[in-house]
Amino acid sequence: MTRNMQWAGMIATLMLVLVIPLYAILEPVRQAERQTDLLSEAVYVSTDLYAENCAVCHGAAGEGLGGMPALNTDGIRLMDAETLARTVARGRSNTIMAAWAVDEGGILSLAQIEQMVTFLQNADWPTVEARVAELGLIPPEIVAVEMPEELLLAVAGLPDGEPLSRALSVYGENCAACHGGDGSGTAIAPALNSAELRANNTDDDLRQIIENGVTGTLMAGWVNTLESGQIDDMVGLIRRWEEIDAAGIELPAVVEATVIKSTPEMIAQGAQLFSIACTACHGTSGYGTRMAPALNNATFLGETPDQAIVQIIAQGVPGTMMPAWGARLSNEEINALTAYLRSLEATAPPVAAPNTTSVQPAGPPSWAPVP
Repeated sequence: MTRNMQWAGMIATLMLVLVIPLYAILEPVRQAERQTDLLSEAVYVSTDLYAENCAVCHGAAGEGLGGMPALNTDGIRLMDAETLARTVARGRSNTIMAAWAVDEGGILSLAQIEQMVTFLQNADWPTVEARVAELGLIPPEIVAVEMPEELLLAVAGLPDGEPLSRALSVYGENCAACHGGDGSGTAIAPALNSAELRANNTDDDLRQIIENGVTGTLMAGWVNTLESGQIDDMVGLIRRWEEIDAAGIELPAVVEATVIKSTPEMIAQGAQLFSIACTACHGTSGYGTRMAPALNNATFLGETPDQAIVQIIAQGVPGTMMPAWGARLSNEEINALTAYLRSLEATAPPVAAPNTTSVQPAGPPSWAPVP
């Protein structure tokens, strides 16, 4: 018995001698694998959060849309976690970047914000883009006005016309949908080929407007989208627009949006667009969230005519988180969204007592102000 006990003790000691070093070797590997698993899980979960809430402004692959900044950059990947978390949680002042934390009126918990930070620092953007497409949430493309090649060549043939030709190409892709193909303005943005605009602003003033936007208006900042040389060309275009007019070169016009009779096809298209562009803030079927008011209610739909809805979608609501969609959606798409919202009126519930603590420029009285 004693001998058996001795053998058992020796075997136990030998096992300890072998296992403890082996554990010491394998534990860091196990911890690293677990850490990798946790990171992958956070990125996976946040991919759907991004697709449902962020892709509509920042792009399916994080490339940025219009004046919205790109997220697939080294600047974002290398940004410290605290700054990223604060931006997601609290939004950014004087921009349409909303506060997403529950405590700030948003819809994301602290854990979800932490996962989103991990996502932004580690996202595989081609995979994200594929997931956004799989969910049917690819955002609408920026509406562009094509500048014909012969027109650009004609402008390039003017004295020192190359910068003007370059600027017109950029203008058509990014600006014409709001300001008009010929710069004469539309219902959603002022004229840029204006003698008054040129007289009242220096080149530095114009550059500041293009780079940083105009607080309290629909004009977003383009500093994260356009290169410095492109902004210089745009300033030159505004300053020299009359030279194009004087040469008799006709620029393409943008047809103003008009409300057309709705059809079942329009309503279906509007419902799809709403699920992509509007649900994150206005909720499923337009019933509202803490971030934006309900649109599916009898008060709003009963008191707001179609043309006013078109204007709200196209121009946004200044001073709130409602952005202007005029440069993102075609006239037909805006009309389809309007048709979809109007189709809800027959069954829309009455609205609860609205939040009227601040003066609102348009839309339901509970439009959430920019943080």
